[in-house]
Amino acid sequence: MSGAEGFERGEYGEPGGRRRRRRRRGDRRGPRSWTQLLPHLFTTGNLAAGFYAIVKAMDGDFDRAALAIVVCGVCDNLDGRLARMSGSSSRFGVEYDSIADAVSFGVAPAIIAFTAGGLHDLGWTGWVLAFMYTACAALRLARFNVSPARWKGRFEGLPSPAAAGMVAASVWFFGFLRESGLPLELPSVMPGLGAAALGLLMVSPIPYRSFKEVPVHGRYRATVLMVIAFAVILSKPSVTLFLIGLGYAASGPAEWWWRWRTGRTLEEVGPALPAEPNRGAAG
Repeated sequence: MSGAEGFERGEYGEPGGRRRRRRRRGDRRGPRSWTQLLPHLFTTGNLAAGFYAIVKAMDGDFDRAALAIVVCGVCDNLDGRLARMSGSSSRFGVEYDSIADAVSFGVAPAIIAFTAGGLHDLGWTGWVLAFMYTACAALRLARFNVSPARWKGRFEGLPSPAAAGMVAASVWFFGFLRESGLPLELPSVMPGLGAAALGLLMVSPIPYRSFKEVPVHGRYRATVLMVIAFAVILSKPSVTLFLIGLGYAASGPAEWWWRWRTGRTLEEVGPALPAEPNRGAAG
């Protein structure tokens, strides 16, 4: 290689090479680096809210612990959307999101159920029932990461954010009943069995609607229904969120039983090549 050719190609430490290196460093500091970082920030927010829920549950502040679980769900939804919109999905992001979900939707709800439900009164049995929820949530997240979708528009098993939301909604609902003066004293075994049942629903093969294919954009009727739904929820969230969560948790077994009685089947997803991991979906 001649000296002239080396100068034109930026060799020998000449200005051409320095300009090229500056351009490459400038590219790394460009807008794309921020688009890659933003989903990780929301994943970190999900993890922080889950840790906050654990701390507040141990302090006996169950309302704030339940609210932190809702914040976890919002952050988990946003980090996935931002990653897909910016095209910055990565294997690291998928693994980080799963670890954060294991804390926010696996450990934190179990701690809330254990403390708010008085499972410590059951001794070893209460510990086992709460741990069953955590173990099932971890298994659910692992299966979601490695197994492709089986049915079109369906999750296989109850999504872990929905199960965690059911725990949070139960805290608010029973708090509402106590504030209303209703004499409701549940034995400690009932919250324990409820947490264990949610765990078993997460690892079950029962299909649950994902609602991802519901047409919303550009539909006037869908927009009106969404506004009405939000108005109903906000009117008394401690009651409406519990009823919605209970209805969704029961919808999977109910639809499965109805299909078994009528002989109807779901549309299965055809075989496809392995796709890029879907970060931030409802695991």
